[in-house]
Amino acid sequence: MNKYFFIAFLLGILLQSEGCRRHHMSHSTRSTPVSSAPAPIDSTVASNPPQKLPADSAATTRPAATRPGIEEARSNVAEIDFRYLTAKSKISFKGQQQDIDNANVNIRVRKDSLIWLSVSKLGIEAVRGLITHDSITIIDKIHREYSVYDFPTLSKQFNFDMNFELLQALIVGNLPLPKRPAQKIKNERDYLLLRQSEGKVLVENYIGEQDRKLKKLMVTEQPTKNTLRLDYDDFTSLNNFLFPYTSLVTVDYKSKADGQFYQTLLRIKHNKVELVDKNPGFPFSIPASYTRRP
Repeated sequence: MNKYFFIAFLLGILLQSEGCRRHHMSHSTRSTPVSSAPAPIDSTVASNPPQKLPADSAATTRPAATRPGIEEARSNVAEIDFRYLTAKSKISFKGQQQDIDNANVNIRVRKDSLIWLSVSKLGIEAVRGLITHDSITIIDKIHREYSVYDFPTLSKQFNFDMNFELLQALIVGNLPLPKRPAQKIKNERDYLLLRQSEGKVLVENYIGEQDRKLKKLMVTEQPTKNTLRLDYDDFTSLNNFLFPYTSLVTVDYKSKADGQFYQTLLRIKHNKVELVDKNPGFPFSIPASYTRRP
């Protein structure tokens, strides 16, 4: 299994393994360097038109009013709450060294605690993973090996700040950073744009005006300009929440090996998602005969 598999999940829903049969996607046989400029945010996703403010007799004594929804979004961006989440999904991945199309992945999340997943191809489980606040453990069942990573090491490897909270938020479509009173929301085309920062990382959240759901996300690591863009689509009602059943993750990063910029693409299509109160189980054990990879 590729030591740097993590970019496949990179803040989306991971994984890949050499045990999963590779085959090329239609555009090329391998990734090629891309421009060092981050991919621009577009606004091609349809959005409902804004509503007009009702007439207000006090309007003449107030500053010019912002478009409706800004104050509401500032105080109440619609987010998904749950105890446990389970999902059956398809993933397609294209990176510097691997191409995978329509692999099956089962995902289970215990809120603020665990992310469990199992990746299979052609009916055979190839990879099982467990993500906690402290570590990421991957079992390669094809090659009878396992690897253990930590977020600080991976963050250093990719020049990109990674943590459990960010991964969990990206899976369910919530804001990756908690809201703070001082943060401002402004109009940006058909969206409300909330900018957040955490250390060297800038997070731009594009929120739908009408449903207050996070529709797009751009994460930029300031010194390197490494970027992660996530586009959500196919929002469907789930336990009184709107859940994005399709996600496209685009990561542009500079390789430390050759100094070139590369692009990684990951598309997730959920077939079935459930928010449940009962523990679905997180079976995970490493056979004694398996070898740990450095």
